[in-house]
Amino acid sequence: MNANQLFNNIKKKKSFLCVGLDTDPEKIPHHLLEYEHPVFEFNKKIIDATVPYAIAYKPNLAFYESLAIEGWLSLQLTVHYIRTCYPDVFIIADAKRSDIGNTSKMYAKAFFQEINFDAITVAPYMGKDSVEPFLMFKDKWAILLALTSNEGAEDFQYIMEDASGLFLFENVLKISRDWGTADNMMYVVGATQADHFEAIRKIVPDHFLLVPGIGAQGGSLEEVAEFGLNHQCGLIVNSSRDIIYADQSEEFAKASEDKAKNIQMIMMNILKKKGLI
Repeated sequence: MNANQLFNNIKKKKSFLCVGLDTDPEKIPHHLLEYEHPVFEFNKKIIDATVPYAIAYKPNLAFYESLAIEGWLSLQLTVHYIRTCYPDVFIIADAKRSDIGNTSKMYAKAFFQEINFDAITVAPYMGKDSVEPFLMFKDKWAILLALTSNEGAEDFQYIMEDASGLFLFENVLKISRDWGTADNMMYVVGATQADHFEAIRKIVPDHFLLVPGIGAQGGSLEEVAEFGLNHQCGLIVNSSRDIIYADQSEEFAKASEDKAKNIQMIMMNILKKKGLI
């Protein structure tokens, strides 16, 4: 999926919502534990309920890897289900992988060829040769960590570079922006960092930004949109816990649907106001 196709889906659904599938067996409704693959069953019901309002889904790999073989099976079943039933949906592996070139090549093969994700989050710390293997696949994306929402982001990401006058995260953007293109590379920018979006857009005006942190983490969708939107929307805003754990009863999927619909309505108004739909 290229940037134009992604933007067309945004216009069609009037939404730039990504639903994070951070599925924890200890938090899903108890009646699902009777199924052979409870994590997949939960994901399937969440997807069916929210897909009219979401353009992307983002399984967080930690929640699946922690379950060993059963977790990987649930992950593969989830991706296959989306591919089969909703082929226009963008699927992101929140895996935060990256290593020396030949290792990154194997990661890219695993997630792009074997499991058929559209995109994977990667850490750019080891430099260009650790990211390039993820950029070698047609219509696949590397999503580089740039500015994150966690408290520890201040430990390194805000170090000021004396020579350039830029923060470290700004130099990450500036140096890496030419490694790929706006059709195969995005950046992670946390929603709680909305005051930096204007500066970020000056460095990477055309790239899509994956934005976690609205809802439970306190980020403001309106502030993110005000400074983060570009001519193709340029935003994929993720919400995980607020949507998937909206209810613990047997009606959990309906509650998740309502949450996703409410966010989509806000996004629709934002897109209309900006003249993008």
